[in-house]
Amino acid sequence: MKHICESRERVKVNRMLELEKRIYENGIDYVLVGDYYIPDLRLPEERRPIGKWGRMHREYLKEYRPAVYSDLVISGKLWTYLADLNEQAQARLDLIIEQMKAAEGVTEDVKRRDWCSWVQHMGNIQNRAEEIIRAEMIYI
Repeated sequence: MKHICESRERVKVNRMLELEKRIYENGIDYVLVGDYYIPDLRLPEERRPIGKWGRMHREYLKEYRPAVYSDLVISGKLWTYLADLNEQAQARLDLIIEQMKAAEGVTEDVKRRDWCSWVQHMGNIQNRAEEIIRAEMIYI
């Protein structure tokens, strides 16, 4: 019985030695792990931060659009998508704030004369602009 077990082990070891450590099949790289080939999947390298807007949109996708979220995760495009969205939302926010400041006459002169009023106006403008971004870009 001992002889049979040893011979099975030798056959198993010889078979593993015959298998290639890495193979490429159907457009996917595979790595040998034990007796099985596992897909060698890697996410693309993305260094940009997803920021406030990207995090908010990611949570929205997880909660209300799970199919879209899963598709982006599986394709490896989620981080790039969220980083792009964050940059676009921030640029749009800055533009909206500048337009609102100009339309409402909130200038540096107002800041010098009555800084408390200027802070109130700017806080109001910031909140309204962020609400526009959430409605137009984040929760869609």
